[in-house]
Amino acid sequence: MDQEPDLDRFTSRRSTVYASNGLVATSQPLAAQAGVSLLREGGNAFDAAVATAATLNVVEPMSTGLGGDVFALYRTADGDVGAFRSCGGAPAEATREAVRERTAGDEMPSQGPLAVTVPGSARGWERLVADRGRMSLSQVLAPAIEYATEGFPVSEVIAAAWGRALSVFERESDRTPFTIDGRAPRVGEVVRLPALGDTMQTLARNGADAFYEGALANRISRTVRERGGLLSTEDLAAFEPEYVEPVSTEYRGATVYELPPNNQGLIALEALNIAAELDIGAYPYESPERIHYLAEALKRAFHDGHYYITDPTCADIPALGSKAYAAERAATIDERASDVSIGGPGAPPEDGDTVLLTVADEEGNVVTLINSIFGQFGSGVVVPNTGLVLQNRGSSFTLDPDHPNTLEPGKRPFHTLIPGLVRFAADDWAAFGVMGGYMQPQGHVQVLMNLIDYGMPLQAALDAPRWRYREDGTIAVEERLADGTLGKLSRRGHDVEVLPPSEFGGAQITRLHDGVLSGATDPRKDGSATGY
Repeated sequence: MDQEPDLDRFTSRRSTVYASNGLVATSQPLAAQAGVSLLREGGNAFDAAVATAATLNVVEPMSTGLGGDVFALYRTADGDVGAFRSCGGAPAEATREAVRERTAGDEMPSQGPLAVTVPGSARGWERLVADRGRMSLSQVLAPAIEYATEGFPVSEVIAAAWGRALSVFERESDRTPFTIDGRAPRVGEVVRLPALGDTMQTLARNGADAFYEGALANRISRTVRERGGLLSTEDLAAFEPEYVEPVSTEYRGATVYELPPNNQGLIALEALNIAAELDIGAYPYESPERIHYLAEALKRAFHDGHYYITDPTCADIPALGSKAYAAERAATIDERASDVSIGGPGAPPEDGDTVLLTVADEEGNVVTLINSIFGQFGSGVVVPNTGLVLQNRGSSFTLDPDHPNTLEPGKRPFHTLIPGLVRFAADDWAAFGVMGGYMQPQGHVQVLMNLIDYGMPLQAALDAPRWRYREDGTIAVEERLADGTLGKLSRRGHDVEVLPPSEFGGAQITRLHDGVLSGATDPRKDGSATGY
C-alpha cells in the first residue's frame, strides 16, 4: 500500500449513517467502535465521547492525547446547552524575560520544552465522565488500554501522517516508542504502545490525581525542566477544568454555538454573520461569487480574531460575534479581492493536527469533543517510560508585550480548537466540527452553509469540495471545484492555488432529529460513522 495516500484516487462513495440507539463519528474506525461499545454497555454520549478520545490517543498518537487539552460542546437529554474547557495555561515561571533568556531571541519556540503548557486532558476526561456520564473512568479507558497493550493495525491516512511527524523529535529516545525498527509504522502494521497503556492503567486505578500530583507529575515536570522548560509540579497540581457559556448566533433560522475566547469560535460566528448580511447563501453553490464573498468575510473575521482573541481573564474582547459588528465589516467588502492580513505574531501557527469526535445517543444527548496536542507530536517532548507526548500550545503566544496574546504566567493561549453545535429546530440538533488549524472556522462556515443554504445531506455536506484562505494571502482550493472557478476568482484579484485534499481538514457530524440518529465522516480521513 502507498505510504502517501492520494485521496483523489478514491472512487468509492459513502452514505449518511442512520441508527436508533447511539452513533459515533470520528477520524479512525477503531476509535468510533470504542465509543459505540460504551454505548452498548450502558454508557451515554459523554462516556462514549471520552472513550473515543482516549482510543484516538492510542491509534492516532501524533494528533492527540493526555499531554494536550480537551474541549466539548453539548446538548443534554434534559435540554441544557453547555460548553466545557479543560485547557491549561502557561507555567507560573513563564515570563517573556525567562523565555528570551533561554532562547536568545524574541519569538516563542514552535516546539520544545518552552512551548509546553499545562495539559488539560486527564482532568477533563475525568470531570466529563463524573459530571455527565454514567460509567467509571476505568470502564471508559478500557478500550484504549486494550489497544495500547494488545496492539492495533495502523490505518492509511494516519500511517502517512505518522511518517511525516517523526521529524519533530530531536531525541532518539523520544522517537523510539513510536517507531518499529527505527521507522514509522507502515499501513496495516500492528503497533503496541505499552508505556502509554501503563499510564492509562494508572489513571484508571487512581484517577486524574495520579497525573497532576505524585510520581507521574514529578516525572512530567522534571522532563520539561531538564530540557530547559518552565513547567512545575505546582502548575500541574493547581489545574482545574471549567464549564463556560457558549457563544452563539442565528443563521437563517438555525442557532450555531461555538466556544468563547480563548478559543476561536468568534471567528466562525463573525464570518457567518457577515455571510448573512451579504446574503451569500443566495448565490449558486459552485459560483465564484459565493467563494469570493465568503473568502472576504473570513479574511475580516480572521483579522479581527487573530488580534483580539486571548485569555478573557487577561483582556477585554470586543463583541466580534454581534450582528451590528458584522454589518460594519460587511460594508467594507466589494466585488474585488482585498488585502487583509491574517495570522502573524500572537496568532497560532496556520496548520495544526488534532482530532474531533461527535456522539449522539437515544436519550437525547449530543456531544462534540476535541482533543489535541496541537502540532503533530506536539512539542516533541516525550516523558520517558510513559508514552506521554506533551503539547506545544504555548507556541501560540507572542513575546510582544503590547499584543493581547502576549505571554504571561498562568495565561491560556489563543486556542484554535472549536467543536461546533447547531440547533436546526426544537427536535433537531447536530454536533459537528472541522479540524485543521485555520481551516476550522472556514470549515465550520462551509459545512453549515452546505446544510442550511443548499440542503445537502450530512455526508454530501462533508464530501463537497472545500477551499481555504491562507496566511500568505492565497486561496487554496481542491481541484474538484467546478471548471472555470479558479480563473474567475483570479480575475477578481485572488491568488489561487490547488492543494491536495489532506490540506482541507477532517470533518465529523452527528445529528439527532425526531428521535433518529444520523452521522457522517470526512472522506479526507480514515474515519467512520458507526451506530447501532
